[in-house]
Amino acid sequence: MATTTSPHHRSSGSMAAAGGLTIFAAVMLFISGVLDLFRGIMGVAQNEVFLSTPNYVFKFDLTSWGWIHLAFGAVAVVVSLGLFTAATWARVVAIGIAALLIIINFLTIPYYPVWSITLIALYGFTIWALCVVRRDTIND
Repeated sequence: MATTTSPHHRSSGSMAAAGGLTIFAAVMLFISGVLDLFRGIMGVAQNEVFLSTPNYVFKFDLTSWGWIHLAFGAVAVVVSLGLFTAATWARVVAIGIAALLIIINFLTIPYYPVWSITLIALYGFTIWALCVVRRDTIND
């Protein structure tokens, strides 16, 4: 008795979900990057909006934190534009930049706690959305 196997075709539902999660990650990274850009502008232009923490281990000048957020926020916005094309390089770089921005926002919690925790959550959702999508469902 011979058995034949037919090639497995992916359902359009799984491909739509993969595309939807990638778009979700791109939008979240874009929004988070813009928020980090604004935070960087606030730090560079007028750092009096931040809390002062005299005994913080990771103490930097608030203008320095502003430049850090400005630079990484700009990179996040550029990478999010690459995610809209579902490019593999953009997925890899997006996970890396989101992870770095989680660390940066963690280090700045004492200066602006609510904003930092909000951005940590947004970057966490971005990493989740990029990691749950299988690579082969995007490229087909």
